[in-house]
Amino acid sequence: MTFPNVEIGSARPQTGRERLAQYLVLVRLNRPIGIFLLMWPALWALWLAGAGQPPWFIVMIFVLGVVLMRSAGCAINDFADRKVDGHVTRTQQRPLATGAVTPTEAVAIFLTLSVTAFGLVLLLNWQTVALSVVALALTFIYPFMKRFTHVPQLFLGAAFGWAIPMAFMAVTTAVPLEAWLLFATTLLWALIYDTQYAMVDREDDVQVGIKSTAILFGAWDRVVIGVLQVMFLGAVLALGLAAGRGIWFELGVLIAAGCAVYQQWLIHDRQPLRCFQAFLNNNYVGMVIFLGLVLDYALR
Repeated sequence: MTFPNVEIGSARPQTGRERLAQYLVLVRLNRPIGIFLLMWPALWALWLAGAGQPPWFIVMIFVLGVVLMRSAGCAINDFADRKVDGHVTRTQQRPLATGAVTPTEAVAIFLTLSVTAFGLVLLLNWQTVALSVVALALTFIYPFMKRFTHVPQLFLGAAFGWAIPMAFMAVTTAVPLEAWLLFATTLLWALIYDTQYAMVDREDDVQVGIKSTAILFGAWDRVVIGVLQVMFLGAVLALGLAAGRGIWFELGVLIAAGCAVYQQWLIHDRQPLRCFQAFLNNNYVGMVIFLGLVLDYALR
């Protein structure tokens, strides 16, 4: 797949401060939604594994690890898409697309952040360290899957959800069936929000040859997302009840269901901006489920 040359939209930064600003944009610290979507499943797992009282040392390692690995994922994603982003309206001003950051710099940032995150994991038990190798592999391969399959969202979900077995292993030194079911549930959630995200770029992606579930589902996108939302919420509720959670957790799931209805309203006309708002709204889905867990463990 080849593309015509794209005119560089911004000059190469000259000062260290300007280059640092472009690096921060590259890793999306100015848009932390990805950090939250990666963090909420990790926190769900930590609270369930720790019965509402996970060790704070482990919690802090996972929170910092989430920030580092999401940032690393953005860097390698833009490296993978460096010849595509200039042809997509939403991404044409990304630092690699404009020439403000070089491919070599993007790879160096990915490696630096990944090694730093791995250093944090070394503070945990060896089993969690072993699982972290899979997390790194998933982070690296996901950006390239959109060229080979219409369901790259599954690989994103696996990368974002792999913190779940790691969290259980770090807290309990085991990965029970409950953890794998929660991991599968997170895959459903990723299919929901990343399909909404892909709906924003659907027309451009068709033109440049990028594959996504938004293209795969076509006119059935809203229906499929709705079915996935019901499955996701049902799975979350079932897992919480199996773990002995009660009214506060159920209230969190109910509010999350309200968010799902709101998202369906947002995407009903498939306007890119409203689809992007639906994607962003998933932060509240993850947050209210987590708050429901926290309150249920604290007050019951």
